Formats: sequence, structure tokens, C-alpha cells
Amino acid sequence: MKPEFIIPDWPVKSNIRALSTTRKGGVSEPPYNSFNVAGHVDDKIKSVSKNRRLLKAQGNLPSEPVWLQQTHGITIVDATPELIGGQAQADGIVSSQANIVCLVQAADCLPVLATNTKGDKVGAFHAGWRGLVSGIIENGITAMTTEPDEILVWLGPAIGPQHFEVGEDVYQAFTKKYPGCSKIFTEPVNGKRYLDIVGAARLILGTCGVSHIYGGDYCTYRDKERFFSFRRDKICGRMASMIWMAS
Repeated sequence: MKPEFIIPDWPVKSNIRALSTTRKGGVSEPPYNSFNVAGHVDDKIKSVSKNRRLLKAQGNLPSEPVWLQQTHGITIVDATPELIGGQAQADGIVSSQANIVCLVQAADCLPVLATNTKGDKVGAFHAGWRGLVSGIIENGITAMTTEPDEILVWLGPAIGPQHFEVGEDVYQAFTKKYPGCSKIFTEPVNGKRYLDIVGAARLILGTCGVSHIYGGDYCTYRDKERFFSFRRDKICGRMASMIWMAS
């Protein structure tokens, strides 16, 4: 039942806490087995609630996280105590207050965690291909209200470049907005390409002036034992990636 967490390896201030869940541990039954923390995927509410309690206790969270109602959009909200336990509609959240947990959920999309060199600002952003090409990272970096060269970013578990098949429309959307980004795609075969979503995030972060980028090492699609994957399983749970400042 005890959850397994991934702890980012990055050179942040000692007051910064961050972790990403896996599917291991918890109580959810198939096909959500077993540490599903998402309440929108038709898992039993009782199981989700127990998993969330496990997350708070085993992850040593200082408070209930701010749970977002994610829409594959580019809206960023400022974390406030009033949002805790609610369902703010957004795909990113930032905080400059201690002990407020900024959290995003994903099961192939890319979770992006951010902080600054001073350790007085944190953010979490949900980056699928729609969010990436629409500007979720640019909006997130702006919301950090920190010089880009003072921002540190950790890229969480996401679908790997060998498995993320997309159509020509996705290729055209990216190359129109980011000239020269064709390197993050494979050559087309029968009108289909594969997108490197982590490579896309790194490229966009670079255009924003962010160079301190870590993580991006876990493929959700390939590692069925550790991760949920929507592309692989269609019906599945979600992992959570979160960051906060300890007091």
C-alpha cells in the first residue's frame, strides 16, 4: 500500500520540496491500479480519497494540495489558501507562500516543476502538446516573476519520443510557431510522425531564456509497472507532480 515517489535531483534551495507519484502503492482496483490520485477518471471516490490521504501522509505534505481542473489550456493561477482542496480550472499554478502545494496531474503529458535560485517562488505546469504549442510554458515562466536565468525546471515522467505518434497538423502547428523545431519530430511515415515532448519543452524553455533544466528521464508509455499511460491503456489513473516551499 505504501506509495513509491520520484524525488527530483536538482540543485534547489534546501526549503524546496518536490515529488512525483508513480502508480505503485495505494488501493485502487484495475484498471486504475493502484495509486491513482485523480478524481475525474471514474475510479471509486473512496479509493481516490484514501490514495490522496496516503499521498499527504507518506509524502510529508504540509497541507492538502491545490487540485486543478486541467483543460489542456494555458491558464495559470496564483495559489492561495482559498484554493486548497478546490478545483480551480487551470493548467498551471504558482506560489510565493510557504506550505502551499502546487500540483499537476498527468498520464503521458509532461509535468513541469519550477522554482528560482532564491527559493521563494514555485510553480507546476501541465504540458501536453496542445498546451505546449499554445504557450503554457511561456505563461508559466512569466508567472514565476523571476529572471529566466534564475529559474530551475524539472521535467517529470511523460510519454517518450518513440511512442508519441502525432499527425501532420501537430507538426504544422509547432513549426509555424517555433521555426526550426522540426528536429523534435521524426520524418513522416504514412502521414504520421513521432513527437519528442520533452525535447519540445526544452526547446521552448530555451526560447524563454531558461537554461537550468533537469529531469525528463522517465517514459510513462514504456514503463507499465511504474506509470499510468493514457496512450497505452486508454482507461487508467493519473500520477501527480508537486512542489512547495517548506517553512
